[in-house]
Amino acid sequence: MDEPATRALLAELGRSLFARGFSVGSAGNISVRLPDGYLMTPTNSSLGRLDPARIAKLDDDFRHIDGDPPSKEVFMHRAMYRGRAAAGAPVGAVVHLHSTMATAVACLPDIDPTNPIPPLTPYFVMRVGRAMPVIPYYRPGDAAMEPAIAAAAEGARAMLLANHGPVVSGKTLTDAVYAAEELEEAAKLFLLLRTSAPRLLTPSQVDDLLTTFQ
Repeated sequence: MDEPATRALLAELGRSLFARGFSVGSAGNISVRLPDGYLMTPTNSSLGRLDPARIAKLDDDFRHIDGDPPSKEVFMHRAMYRGRAAAGAPVGAVVHLHSTMATAVACLPDIDPTNPIPPLTPYFVMRVGRAMPVIPYYRPGDAAMEPAIAAAAEGARAMLLANHGPVVSGKTLTDAVYAAEELEEAAKLFLLLRTSAPRLLTPSQVDDLLTTFQ
């Protein structure tokens, strides 16, 4: 997909996420890898009203070279790309949302910080993976969280920022958006079933999914 088409798709998917309440106001940001750098949603922009021509462009070192200024959380995206690449699993896009259910899970004090949402459904495992750690709280826009995100990304495709929201990666822009959507649904199921004793996928079932669909 060439750059104009990628810009158009980013705006289209942003509108879809916004229309369905996965992002409100100017919350959330998305980036996608290009052959010569990255595209990233601009700072203080609404995912529901992105102008493809004004989406920020960054070079391979994440320096702003064109378009509106990028999200103040550019370091979050850089950490995900570099952490996944260090693990030998480079990704093509990163999605950060403040989606309600995933953020609600990120606010719970008694969840497992190494993997807060258990394997309830196959599609959650297929799109998000085996593990999804919780990163300790940092103020939004605080670049001090970059090392923690990069380290977590070496072992996970997605993570929750405590009291903030999810950060999800994918092989492509569409994959990353689908994974963020699946995470939100898994968080909803987890909250609905939290006081019950749901049947979870077994470790062998998880292994089978990851072997078959990776």
